Amino acid sequence: MIAAKENSLQLTPEEYFAWEEKQREKHEYIDGYVYAMSGGSVNHGRIAIRFTAMFDEHLASGGCITGNSDIKVNILDTNNYTYPDASVTCDERDRTTPQYITYPCLIVEVLSDSTEAYDRGSKFRMYRHNPCLQDYLLVSTTRIEMDLYRKSDTGDWLILNYKPGDIVELKSIKLSFPIERVYRNLSLTPELK
Repeated sequence: MIAAKENSLQLTPEEYFAWEEKQREKHEYIDGYVYAMSGGSVNHGRIAIRFTAMFDEHLASGGCITGNSDIKVNILDTNNYTYPDASVTCDERDRTTPQYITYPCLIVEVLSDSTEAYDRGSKFRMYRHNPCLQDYLLVSTTRIEMDLYRKSDTGDWLILNYKPGDIVELKSIKLSFPIERVYRNLSLTPELK
């Protein structure tokens, strides 16, 4: 999804929740400012759906919550709220907040040319302050390629690059899958500039 500042609209968190309920589009809330989320490409939507379906099926017998792009993530110890493309939380504290989750162990962002720098940069810097987050997966929509940022036992973030033929391993939810599973029947072409 693509975020664009909403004409310098500045709100308190309470005002943001009340205001957003009346909006047709979703909006991220960062440092008091509201950012409209525009739609993504067909590949973007199909890839995001595949992840949420795969996670939901894999975690069906557990107590985890699989989130799609409609579930906000509260950035821990802030009043910032984002909409990742997919997320998973297994933390009991997230069962008490009906408007958002705060303690995801896994976040997936499906990349586009307009969001890639934000997803790899400042958005990841916000997410990685959460001690519960273990896996942060960035997924290309134009080629069979994924980058997984995984938190090590020492708290450092390692990057694993996946390409055709690889098995993606998400330790946070104990799930491994062939990378091609996500890309089946997609037309992979570079975005127009």
